[in-house]
Amino acid sequence: MIPLHDDNPTEITPILTIAFIVACTLVFLYQVSLPSEPAELFVYRYGAIPAAVFGQAAIPPQVASFPAVTTLFTSMFLHGGWMHLIGNMLYLWIFGNNIEDVMGHIRFVIFYLTCGVMAALSHALTDPASTMPMVGASGAISGVLGAYLLLFPRAQVLVLIPLGLYTRMMYVPAGFVLGLWFVMQLLSGGMSLGRQGGGVAFFAHVGGFVAGMALIGLFKRPDVRFFAPRRHSSWRNLEW
Repeated sequence: MIPLHDDNPTEITPILTIAFIVACTLVFLYQVSLPSEPAELFVYRYGAIPAAVFGQAAIPPQVASFPAVTTLFTSMFLHGGWMHLIGNMLYLWIFGNNIEDVMGHIRFVIFYLTCGVMAALSHALTDPASTMPMVGASGAISGVLGAYLLLFPRAQVLVLIPLGLYTRMMYVPAGFVLGLWFVMQLLSGGMSLGRQGGGVAFFAHVGGFVAGMALIGLFKRPDVRFFAPRRHSSWRNLEW
């Protein structure tokens, strides 16, 4: 299932959600404009390398620009390819605006970055000796998804379901979409344990999601309820 939209209206303009999307896009455009060797150096310089974060390996002087702990933040703005970027930004656009709406702009920034750091550490702890850099906003976005699950599980999400040569669009409760997504990350993470080399950092997704669920109570406005009833918007009545 590919989510396309939700029917959950907001009361404020999600300027920070938009800012994160723009920042990630601009960084990626710069990244792909580099020749191959500088592009690889860029990823190693700003990606989060578990062995460096935990002090188990020294970063060569030509690579180290910041203390290794800083890469827990910078890695959130790098991506490994166009599909990686587009997929992450789609999820952030669909679900991030509602989380920013229930927190306010400043709290949302703190929440987003905190979830991203906790997600990166969750991945790093599965292989603390790894020298493979981790990049992507998916850990922070997973925190947004975890928060959304607790707040708006009854919101309806328009999803695209590929069926071979055909596709179908339908509305599905957010609780089902996000719950299924989390189970898939958890199962995929379990199957990836012990594998060498690069790939998807599934435990970053798991760690970010759990962090979002744990922290949302501290960051949301007091008047916002958990498991809120559906809010309605006019676009929901359109035919698709």
